Amino acid sequence: MPVETMTPRERWLAVLRRETPDRVPMDYWGTGEASENLLRHLGCGSVDEAFQRLHIDAPFTVGGRYVGPDLPPGEDVFGVRNRAVEYETGVYAEPVNRPLEHMTSVEQIEREYRWPSPDWWDYSHIGDQVAANRDRPIRGGGSEPFLCYCLLRGIEQAMVDLIEHPDIVHYCLGKLFDLAYQDTLRIYEQARGQVLITYVAEDMGSQDGMMFSPRQVKEFLLPGMKRMIDLAHSAGAYVFHHNDGACRPIIPTMIEAGIDVLNPMQSNARDMEAPKVKAKAGNRLALWGGIDTHEVLPKGTPEEVREEVKRKIAVYGRNGGYMLSPDHNVLGDVPPRNLLAMFEAAREFGKYG
Repeated sequence: MPVETMTPRERWLAVLRRETPDRVPMDYWGTGEASENLLRHLGCGSVDEAFQRLHIDAPFTVGGRYVGPDLPPGEDVFGVRNRAVEYETGVYAEPVNRPLEHMTSVEQIEREYRWPSPDWWDYSHIGDQVAANRDRPIRGGGSEPFLCYCLLRGIEQAMVDLIEHPDIVHYCLGKLFDLAYQDTLRIYEQARGQVLITYVAEDMGSQDGMMFSPRQVKEFLLPGMKRMIDLAHSAGAYVFHHNDGACRPIIPTMIEAGIDVLNPMQSNARDMEAPKVKAKAGNRLALWGGIDTHEVLPKGTPEEVREEVKRKIAVYGRNGGYMLSPDHNVLGDVPPRNLLAMFEAAREFGKYG
């Protein structure tokens, strides 16, 4: 394996600046079940220990600590309650209520619903967190309001609202973007210029196509996202844009809005093959993700995983600008041996020069 000469933060900075790192940076996203399987396989006592063992350059995320009003058991700050649902390889949280589902006007929401206040979080600990993780890329702040809107209204009603109740969508997304903006601003103030990446996300694609029309993206999502992007850039942070599924048609619009990084590049979605995404992004975006969690990681052999990594680095990493990770949260059905194969291959084939 190559000798490493950079810290994870230096490695990420090199990629984001289109400079040459000592190797392709690596990240990991996984469910609790997948991580437990990996730790057990490695004999590690913590995720951080596993990151060190596998040379994973995962960002350290900073954020506020909740100090607001007491919440009912199982309820989040938006009033959404969840129940645990078991599936074949783990457990996921499923909402059991939709706080705004039956509200029919902006006026009713204003009367009957309490939005969270940014003052419900304390940020005074962030400086110490940054100091303790100075060798890692620091991630902080950002937004993903339509996801929250779907939890508040229900996904079917949320999509109907885009056509039948645009005033409710504008009002609620305005509240959610305002909360995200204040949260991000307060993180930046405490991190004192050390936030490297900020998450400005929205899942716009299904497996087969866009879930929003270009007009809907530009009307409902882009103004708030542009405000978040500009805030991030004013603080010296790079904007990490997460957008699942078949989102290739909207990539030029997001480049124009100012994003710096595209994630997760799900290459088994329609028209998201690696060469097509690389051609669309050109050298204007860094690319983060790309390793197939649908077929290769859960069902492939370690050698097939190695070939997937080699192939994706060759495409996404051409002329630099690539950070390798799975293209979705790794689930509990992914064998730990395949994760090891992914990270070992990334170190072997991710060497520049």
